[in-house]
Amino acid sequence: MITITDLCKSYDTRQGEVTVLDHVNLTIKPGEKVGILGRNGSGKSTLIRLISGAEQPTSGSVHRGMSISWPLAFTGGFQGTLTGMDNLRFICRIYGVDANSLVDFVQDFSELGPYFNEPVKTYSSGMRARLAFAISMAVDFDCFLIDEVVAVGDSRFHEKCRIELFEKRKERAMIIVSHQPEFIKEHCDHAVVLVSGRLHSFEHFEEAQAFYHAQG
Repeated sequence: MITITDLCKSYDTRQGEVTVLDHVNLTIKPGEKVGILGRNGSGKSTLIRLISGAEQPTSGSVHRGMSISWPLAFTGGFQGTLTGMDNLRFICRIYGVDANSLVDFVQDFSELGPYFNEPVKTYSSGMRARLAFAISMAVDFDCFLIDEVVAVGDSRFHEKCRIELFEKRKERAMIIVSHQPEFIKEHCDHAVVLVSGRLHSFEHFEEAQAFYHAQG
């Protein structure tokens, strides 16, 4: 399980300390798909970064009883002077995975062609996102973190990403943050709503959706 306990995150700004997350509590079981609804700027991406370990909380804790992906299509971990191939090998070394067994899948899925062996700093943003998504699918995780956009590129590639994630990995746990209730309803078992730094839980999705829309 993933257990989030009294999680708080504050930032120092020129206007003083700003609290983004205020005593957030949430539990995700193996195979469970939880949707987090929130308006732009509500702290959804901050919460995802804290769950992944990319940022540390001001207080509270995240217990990771499952392996957790980085946010899908996140490219911040790439080293620009390394090629796509080298970045794959570097990431696999961090996660203790045999890169050689994944090269063909990542190269085929990302559709980078000869650019796979060129420095990532020469990639367009779409190319970087395709590489990141491909590596995310290649490394085996118990829980996937999905921050708003789960696919990149044209409609054909978007469908390819949907099948790879939501059909081939439908038994995996997922934490999906979005401001689109329809997307959450389609892919999640239930939803919580993030408002003013606090999570509001509901037994039924319709209740969560009504509360979310009521926030304006």
